[in-house]
Amino acid sequence: MERRNQQAPGSPRRPPQSEETEEETPPRRTKLLSDIYETCNFVMMEPESFEAAAKHEVWVQAMKEEIKMIEKNDTWELAERPKDKEVIGVKWIYKTKLNADGSIQKHKARLVAKGYSQLPGIDYTETFAPVARLDTIRALVAIAANKKWKIYQMDVKSAFLNGYIDEEIYVEQPQGFVAKGCEEKVLRLKKALYGLKQAPRAWYSRIDNYFMNRIPEELK
Repeated sequence: MERRNQQAPGSPRRPPQSEETEEETPPRRTKLLSDIYETCNFVMMEPESFEAAAKHEVWVQAMKEEIKMIEKNDTWELAERPKDKEVIGVKWIYKTKLNADGSIQKHKARLVAKGYSQLPGIDYTETFAPVARLDTIRALVAIAANKKWKIYQMDVKSAFLNGYIDEEIYVEQPQGFVAKGCEEKVLRLKKALYGLKQAPRAWYSRIDNYFMNRIPEELK
């Protein structure tokens, strides 16, 4: 006797179930198992320490690229360890950036200062930096759409590394990149480093001065 589709009297009527099996439903797309493993390994297991990152070449290269960018920007200089000032520690932060389809775009290593150890009035004074409000951005986009203007997006690579600082700040040499023969020395900052309390304000001041110096006097 066929009993599969029988229902008890008075119970809500259920739609008939499809007889189609999973084997008959074609997959929307396929992906290599090796690619899935790679994505899981680097996204779900991003290293939380330098020791863990140093075991993988992709993270070693990412750290080298970060140091290269910092040195190219002339962010610091070697100096003797000061006796009357605290030296701020630094830490490596690792992040895997993905494309829209889930594939790996790049491995990013960021050297961050331990800004929580900074003392107000000594290591920094002002930290406020204005940011664009969402309402302002929406208004500009609406005006551009109405006027049929083109909108261009600009991204500044390692933006905070371009901000000048007025305070005398020293940081430890980063793990894995301690200068040979200068292990006892520290780094005196010429420009801001990610993690510093004043880093956002330093970058804003730099970019604000850049634009203001290019505005004609009659428009200021």
